[in-house]
Amino acid sequence: MDAPQPSAAQVDAVRRFNRFYTRQIGLLRDGMVDTRFSLTEARVIYEIGRAQEATATTVAAALGLDHGYLSRLLQGLSTAGLVTRKTSPHDRRQTLLGLSAKGKAAFTKLDHGSHELVAAMLARVPAPRQPHLIAAMRTIETALAPDAARAPAVLLREHRTGDMGYVLESHARLYAEERGWGAPFEVLIAEIVHTFLRDYDAVRERCWIAEMDGTPVGCVFVVRGDEQKTAKLRLLLVEPQARGLGLARRLVEACIRFAREAGYRRLTLWTQSILTEARALYESCGFCLVHQAPHCSFGYELIGETWEHDLAGG
Repeated sequence: MDAPQPSAAQVDAVRRFNRFYTRQIGLLRDGMVDTRFSLTEARVIYEIGRAQEATATTVAAALGLDHGYLSRLLQGLSTAGLVTRKTSPHDRRQTLLGLSAKGKAAFTKLDHGSHELVAAMLARVPAPRQPHLIAAMRTIETALAPDAARAPAVLLREHRTGDMGYVLESHARLYAEERGWGAPFEVLIAEIVHTFLRDYDAVRERCWIAEMDGTPVGCVFVVRGDEQKTAKLRLLLVEPQARGLGLARRLVEACIRFAREAGYRRLTLWTQSILTEARALYESCGFCLVHQAPHCSFGYELIGETWEHDLAGG
């Protein structure tokens, strides 16, 4: 049976909302969030930056763009020194798209500008009404794209001011709830976060925050190790509501990719033998267990483990 046709009043209502919302989020301006990029250019840069590595096919599918049109856009962004191309090491027929240093700077400006714009818009809404606004947006998304209800939008981004509060709070909360680790564990996380912020090296270190529908649901860090060619993976966490989506693997793989591109030869991590799911993930991502030692920490007798990934070996 054919679906009933919408009435003229319904169509007008949607068009009225579209006009209202495009004005609210600044789509009628010459460039996105005070940049020279058009909406489509900004979305292409954002999609490549969000994915870390992408193909023209995946970008076209994600944005619903014609391949010929996208090809012309990518050529312009490449000529401007924003987008890079390289042959996939797994399939030489496939070209991987990435962002140059200039492209990453543009991505950061677009991401930050968009965040600030939306934050300012939400700030005009009384706090008790904000959850209702977000729920209404989710209702529209689900109605127009039912798959969105089964596959929430999850992205990885680099840390911003204020994110370390989330890192500390989420680790303290989840490990207290799930493992019973209390104040001593929170102290350890606070020390790691403090050191990262105090000594942050933007070239050799990175923090990713995972967001689901705009809400932080996970994180991971790559920091310098004790040796020049060694990096450490630290503070991997995924919230319960975001588990089962492959997010932990995405976070770990982002660390491996970054550490290799930054010139490290080894990526190491320290975990506990009782964290069986994390251990299985590390092993499946190419880490090898190199050392075990019992210790008493956080009020428990534990077996600490050092795992290592040989980056030169692939």
